Amino acid sequence: MFNVEKQINYWQQGSEDDFETAGILIENKKYIHGLFFCHLSVEKIIKALIVKNIEDIPPKSHDLFYLMKIANIDLLTEHEQIIQILMKYQLEGRYPEYYPKQPDDKQIVYFFDRTKELLTWFRKKL
Repeated sequence: MFNVEKQINYWQQGSEDDFETAGILIENKKYIHGLFFCHLSVEKIIKALIVKNIEDIPPKSHDLFYLMKIANIDLLTEHEQIIQILMKYQLEGRYPEYYPKQPDDKQIVYFFDRTKELLTWFRKKL
């Protein structure tokens, strides 16, 4: 039997753990890897919302826009930019021939802070 609450908790806890890991990586100037974990954290919170909204297991996809569509989430315009950025950096962790430009210190702080805001926005929907 599919336990909705257990699945939501699984994805939500994974999201929190991955965001913490992103912070550690970024603090240690592993920016590309940190952004990969930012993406992973957002991916998992969206998957928690998919479980909540459709009461089924989320698809095995890393495309945040696709996942939000399945979760029936309308993205705020202000969040579109960070989603696009995170999508770019998640590719590097999965496909070695893809090398995005490493952000500078100022950019990484901006990206990390926007990810945190986005996660807070998603968590309010759980």
